[in-house]
Amino acid sequence: MTQATDTALEIKLTAHDLPLHCPRPDSPLWARHPRVFLDVLKTGEATCPYCSTKYRFSGEAPKGHH
Repeated sequence: MTQATDTALEIKLTAHDLPLHCPRPDSPLWARHPRVFLDVLKTGEATCPYCSTKYRFSGEAPKGHH
């Protein structure tokens, strides 16, 4: 489940939200930019190069990912 944290630019993700791309499908039209896929599983977090939104992964990684 996608959840915004206390800061508007940090989003927590679970395995259900993968593959991760920004902007997210629920982003408002004014916040759209070219879609970029981000690898949040490598370090547990990723930052969008366009809008600087920070994504943090929590929970168990899907099988086959380390």
